[in-house]
Amino acid sequence: MYPKEVKEQILKEVEEVGSVHKVAKRHEVAPTTVYGWLKAKKNNHKAWDNTSNKDKRIAKYIPSPKEFKELESENAKLKELLGEKDLEIHILRDLLKKNNPDSLRKLK
Repeated sequence: MYPKEVKEQILKEVEEVGSVHKVAKRHEVAPTTVYGWLKAKKNNHKAWDNTSNKDKRIAKYIPSPKEFKELESENAKLKELLGEKDLEIHILRDLLKKNNPDSLRKLK
């Protein structure tokens, strides 16, 4: 796995040099990997170009500090609820296993 900065530098170098193989060899990266990065970069730009202006504004939205705190709080509550539900399921499965071991196989 290569850091984003390294990928960007290699792709920039490919544009300047004009040879994927030379740049890949210089950085000791497989040329197929570099071609994959080029394809992904090309597809990302196409997707952005085809995105409506309204959706672009939404994609660039950054919540205010107050909204961010509210989202963090809501996220913490949801994680707590999920933990409680997981615990309930575990307890119910244990009870079911003790009382009727054959029925647990049907649930899986």
